[in-house]
Amino acid sequence: MRDLRAGVIGAGAFGRHHARKYAEDPRVTLIGAYDPHPERMELLAETHHTQGFDHPEDLIAAVDVVTVASPPQTHAEMARLALDAGKHVLIEKPLAVDPADGADLVARAERQGVVLGVGHQERIILEAIGLLAVPECPIEVHASRAGPWTGRSADVSVTMDLMIHDIDMTLALVGEAPAEISAHGRRTHGALCDQIIARARFPGGATARLHASRVAEERARSMTLVYPSGKVVIDFIAKTFENTTPFALDPDFMQRPDAQDSLGANVRRFLDVVLGERPRPPATGEDGLAALELAHAFDLRVVRRAA
Repeated sequence: MRDLRAGVIGAGAFGRHHARKYAEDPRVTLIGAYDPHPERMELLAETHHTQGFDHPEDLIAAVDVVTVASPPQTHAEMARLALDAGKHVLIEKPLAVDPADGADLVARAERQGVVLGVGHQERIILEAIGLLAVPECPIEVHASRAGPWTGRSADVSVTMDLMIHDIDMTLALVGEAPAEISAHGRRTHGALCDQIIARARFPGGATARLHASRVAEERARSMTLVYPSGKVVIDFIAKTFENTTPFALDPDFMQRPDAQDSLGANVRRFLDVVLGERPRPPATGEDGLAALELAHAFDLRVVRRAA
């Protein structure tokens, strides 16, 4: 029995991924999609034998759950339409581009009593490794996320595009907001930052140094976690890690289905929450807001240094 009707706003790469996950889930009927580019919307609709909608309001009225995978600058507008209609919403990262909009979305979801999830699915990789169950807090976090220029997501900074993954993971691992931050960056292809190095110091004494670049020569996705008892070095591209702590982490984490398809796991767990089978999604609206606020604060530091 298919219990839920789902729709996707945004028929680009991530929208197509979400549509496929909904179509594959036996609990869900994929009703259709909305995208202002008819050719993309029609391709998604034809692929899944479903419907394209001319207006987002029409799609929202026809479904129970909505993924917002439109460009980040439109996340707040699209999500507000869905939340105000009483629909459960899963938003691809970032939650929004302005923290005030993000806070508004969280408040609207709470008022409506609906589920608001965010696409920070790297948390699922941390969980598969076993890091979210480690009894110690890291005292140092070092992360680097880089790749060549593609032109994708050029309407937001590299902080919002790439670094926000590592910001979210750092906040999940440390468990508190930073007390002090600093950042410097560089623009290469426009008005927004394309490279950034950001630092944070947390009230409990932990520190973080995060680096992101979308104008690098090669791809890199790594994180080093230093604990009082040792360290864990993760290569997210190779899907491996080194561990000198006493904690029993899983070296075969990539054999876990959720780690093999973290986006699909995020969608399934979001649906679990909607159906009352799980208490919370991997990343809540509040989690997405915390990451957004810190990313925005880093960007402001870069702007002020450049002024």
